[in-house]
Amino acid sequence: MAATALLAGGCGGSGSSVAGDGKLADGKTFTTAYASDPGPLDPAKTVMSIAVGINLYLYDPLIHLSDKGEPEAGLAQKWQATLKTATFTLRPGLTCSDGSPLTASDVAANIDYIGDPKSKSPLAGVLIQPGTTAEADNGQRTVTLTSGAPDAFLLRNVGSVPIACGDGLKDRTVLAKGGKGSGTGMFTMTEAVANDHYTLTRRKDYSWGPSGRGAQGLPDKVTIRVIPNETTAANLLMSGELNAAAVSGPEQKRLAAQKLFHADVQAPLGELYFNQSGARPGADEKVRRALVQALYLSDVGKVVTNGTGKPSQGLVTGEPRACTGDSVTGNLPPYDLTAAKSALDAAGWAPGPGGIRTKNGKKLTLSLMYGTQNGPSMAAGAELIQKEWKSLGAEVTLKPADSPALNSTLFGSGNWDISMGPIALTAPNQLVPSAPRLHRWPLRWIRLSPGATAGVRRQRWRDRRTACRNPHRGTAQPAVERPCPRESGSRAERRRRATRARGRGRVRTSASAGRTCRWRP
Repeated sequence: MAATALLAGGCGGSGSSVAGDGKLADGKTFTTAYASDPGPLDPAKTVMSIAVGINLYLYDPLIHLSDKGEPEAGLAQKWQATLKTATFTLRPGLTCSDGSPLTASDVAANIDYIGDPKSKSPLAGVLIQPGTTAEADNGQRTVTLTSGAPDAFLLRNVGSVPIACGDGLKDRTVLAKGGKGSGTGMFTMTEAVANDHYTLTRRKDYSWGPSGRGAQGLPDKVTIRVIPNETTAANLLMSGELNAAAVSGPEQKRLAAQKLFHADVQAPLGELYFNQSGARPGADEKVRRALVQALYLSDVGKVVTNGTGKPSQGLVTGEPRACTGDSVTGNLPPYDLTAAKSALDAAGWAPGPGGIRTKNGKKLTLSLMYGTQNGPSMAAGAELIQKEWKSLGAEVTLKPADSPALNSTLFGSGNWDISMGPIALTAPNQLVPSAPRLHRWPLRWIRLSPGATAGVRRQRWRDRRTACRNPHRGTAQPAVERPCPRESGSRAERRRRATRARGRGRVRTSASAGRTCRWRP
């Protein structure tokens, strides 16, 4: 579901006497609230929205995106990119927050770290393809990278990487604590009290930004308070103790009635992610499909969004979106409890004692993790899902987790079955774990039977004819239909030709009347 989060403002900053006036907090202290502690803040080690939100103050990217999605100057003043390579020329006069010059080597070190599989960065495969390397020319202020895999959104993805510098590149524990002296952004971390508050101070030497804009109309300090309870945050907004807070629960109505300055932000809620590793139940597609078929998705969506959301049209929700359109409608299995039970029967999960299904003596037990930072409605939604899956024959344990726990579990221990933790994407190729393998497929011919229209459509969906409809563009070239190569000669000759074709990295299939083959590089 796409939920509307109310970003409400209480006043323009300390010293302002008008609540909700929407004025800039120029030179004042701006106080905002997050619903959870961010946990470790190393920008290459977290993808949690709260940590990312704080890091936006501390680290700048190579490029910014305009409201229309067009690239604008960030740390880089010039850039060029293809599917596999990109070159960025840094602005002159950039400095790290410790006062030292920001060099091309610093930028390259950020890219190399994420691209190195040994780093186990959650940004690998999202913003930087595994195996990506970068070369720096400090004299020319240029960074040239070679992507580990073709990426149709290479400029957008690599350009969004938060760039650290200074001591943090040598000791990443510095970055985990807020990157003292190691930032490239407008603010530095001057105080950090976990689960309570974080204080950021504006840099006096910061003179860059999108399209050259500097730090005009901005506060001298930003205080981020950790307030898990939305009612408390709403009360503080109305009293003027908070300048801003994101509210996604029922408190939206009370705040709207106060006519505070606000902005509505679309956020993804109710996403379900299945752990498909090892022997986990989610590794079986039949089980995943059955679990989805057992849910009234519209009812779950209403619960988790307090009735304010609407069905999402795609996984890419981050603005500005690279691609628009509806990739969801018609692609999710509709509610059908009977079909869901039959699917589990076919997968070997038979009804057992107490109504819990078993397979080879093992119960169908699932853990469902959800984020507490998204408000109380997430717990209610998780309880509804638990109830529906129990009727299917699954034993479900609910696991509430704050933002740091979600990050460490999803991208650290891996000890989870199903997650409701929302993941906001900015490009359609950021959730494709198999993508690095696609470009290594050999040249091959694929036979299509006459009239197999549906099959062709499914194959084209997997091949991703365009980047916006499928994220694999750049890793697998669009398929082209051609007549199948005519086979001639004796059976032995045809066998020898097929063997030679396989040696050259392609497989040919015998042709018959009315059949075509698709060629994919």
